[in-house]
Amino acid sequence: MCKHVLNAQVSIRAPCCKKWFDCTQCHAEAAQHELTKTSEMIFMCKKCRKAFRKDMEDAYEEADEYCPNCDNHYIIEAKIPVAALGVEGEDARLDNRMIKDDRIKDQTGSAFVQKDLEARLG
Repeated sequence: MCKHVLNAQVSIRAPCCKKWFDCTQCHAEAAQHELTKTSEMIFMCKKCRKAFRKDMEDAYEEADEYCPNCDNHYIIEAKIPVAALGVEGEDARLDNRMIKDDRIKDQTGSAFVQKDLEARLG
């Protein structure tokens, strides 16, 4: 499981150490050497668990974005974990006091409303 790319569809075999990694950052953290660059990449599909090779020098077509064994689309936009700030609370379906309904008018009233003015002045 890769902590850098949350939706990694394939593992990549590093040509330098012959080990499998989910991304280049995982290789950089685990290995004590630089990643060797090569034109032929070896992938392992995480859906069917079968390895396949792709030559990256030739024209890369849309058909090359799929696993040749199970047709899993492995070239997708990476989901990278991002820190987010949000409101913590209970499930809004159970306790909706935190959610303001714009359709309901404010019930507090004002001191300058005509009907309340007579009662307050005496």
